[in-house]
Amino acid sequence: MKRFRRIIIYPKDISIITGKSERYGRSTINKIKKELGKQDHQSITFKEYSEYSGIDLELIEATIFR
Repeated sequence: MKRFRRIIIYPKDISIITGKSERYGRSTINKIKKELGKQDHQSITFKEYSEYSGIDLELIEATIFR
């Protein structure tokens, strides 16, 4: 049976990846939403964060889903 993996990134995930605060994670998500033209209720994916930050998607997933 394949294990479920979420695709939405949260401020806590960004905090783990960058070593910065969750507040930094929230502001980063808001910047990405503004840049992509997303509304407040729409979510950001790991792929969108990867493209924005320049961090390889596999490295992000390895850090979060280890």
